[in-house]
Amino acid sequence: MVDGGSDRLQIPSPGQAFSYGLSLLHRGTMGTGQNQTAQLIRRYPDTAYEAHGNYAIEYNLSMPLHNATDRNQTLTIALENPLKREDTKQGLRFFDPLPRSVFFRGTVRLRYKDDAGLPKTRYVHLVMRRGQTGEPLATLSLKPDERRLVEFDFIYPPDATPPQVLTVRTLEN
Repeated sequence: MVDGGSDRLQIPSPGQAFSYGLSLLHRGTMGTGQNQTAQLIRRYPDTAYEAHGNYAIEYNLSMPLHNATDRNQTLTIALENPLKREDTKQGLRFFDPLPRSVFFRGTVRLRYKDDAGLPKTRYVHLVMRRGQTGEPLATLSLKPDERRLVEFDFIYPPDATPPQVLTVRTLEN
C-alpha cells in the first residue's frame, strides 16, 4: 500500500488516522465505492445480501511507512470493525457499549522492525465484536524522514462478518 505515484506511505498528521478497507461489501463500502466481496452465484431469500466477505482469501499487505516530518512521530496499527455504512463524511462509526455479536475471530500476523531496529513478528488472535474499535497491534516511533516497512497478513476467517479496516493512527505529541 503506497501513496499514489510514490513508493512509500506517508503517515497521517498527529491526531489523525487513515483506514484501508479489507472486506468491504454492498452498502458497506465506507465511502470508497469498492465492493470487495466475491460475487454470489445464488442467493436464497432468507440470507443477507452479499454479507459473506471473502472467506479464505489470504491478505498480504505491505506498508512502507514514512515520517515526512521533522519530528519524531508515534503511530499505531489496528484492525477495526466499523459499522457498515456508505457515507463516511463523519468518519468511521463504532459502538459504545459494544453489542454481543462477534464479527471477526481470527489470527493476524504483523512483521516489522521494532524501535531498536530488531525484526519482530507478532501473531495476535482477535475476537472482535460488531462496531468495535481495534486495540493497537503495534506501536512504532518513527524518527524524522524515517521509513519502516510493516507487513500485515491474515486469512479471512469463514465465520467473519464484514466490513473490517486496517487503521494507521499517528498519536498526538
